[in-house]
Amino acid sequence: MKNVTFKLVLIAFISMGILVTSCKKDETEPNGDTSISQDDTFAESIFDNATNIADEAYSLGSGGLKSSTAESIFLGPCAEVTLDTTVYPYELTIDFGDENCLCNDGRYRRGKIIVTFTGRYRHPGTVITTGFDDYFVNDNQVDGTKVVTNMGLNNAGHPYFTVNVNGVIHLALNGGTLSWNAQKEREWIEGYMTHKLRDDVYLITGEADGIRPNGKTWEREIINPLRKELSCRYIVSGTVEIRPENMSTRLLDYGDGECDNIATILIDGVIYTIFLH
Repeated sequence: MKNVTFKLVLIAFISMGILVTSCKKDETEPNGDTSISQDDTFAESIFDNATNIADEAYSLGSGGLKSSTAESIFLGPCAEVTLDTTVYPYELTIDFGDENCLCNDGRYRRGKIIVTFTGRYRHPGTVITTGFDDYFVNDNQVDGTKVVTNMGLNNAGHPYFTVNVNGVIHLALNGGTLSWNAQKEREWIEGYMTHKLRDDVYLITGEADGIRPNGKTWEREIINPLRKELSCRYIVSGTVEIRPENMSTRLLDYGDGECDNIATILIDGVIYTIFLH
């Protein structure tokens, strides 16, 4: 458990791991409302995990491979992975089937993630484009595209990637739509010298903006890089400034590096606690 001062604790009731009730509000939220930040973290995790799933699927093999539960962090036994190298760009399809399937990261998925790529993930210049075909995560439908470009090595000698997302999430339980657009940079700081997934660590920087189901907008900027360890389901550290339309700025803090589902939000001097999706 992170060492935080709890001035006010928000207890979030999660249906199948996803908070959707906050998204159904039509009235103006109070300034202390944390649902804007929850929407932002939800969108971040949905599109971040799409890339992690694609990386894992490629590393586990091709040609109709059933993902191995022993090796897989995300996929689980229901995912069928196929790789077509007879076309260019090459095409990788991750098919979770037509019915909800419990994956190794605790989320239910169905439908397909379709990835095209111009070369190997590790090669400078490679462009990887991710799209979705009737793809659902915990009954939330995901649409849009995500483009990742390998930019080679940065000044620290680490591989880094630009990431551009234009996405829409159709929320479960008729919760409306959540739009999310992001321009980020992903620095591969650990694990790039091995071929194991569990030791991979990334630092993520950049900006994003979105539109909530009630039509209200928000912008976000990563203040301190988000640390993503593939061995953990959640972002483990980093801070994000969230600027909702006509409301006070929020500071989202993912913590001090411990792998848990707890984050805090600072609004007008008050600290709130949320539980990550």
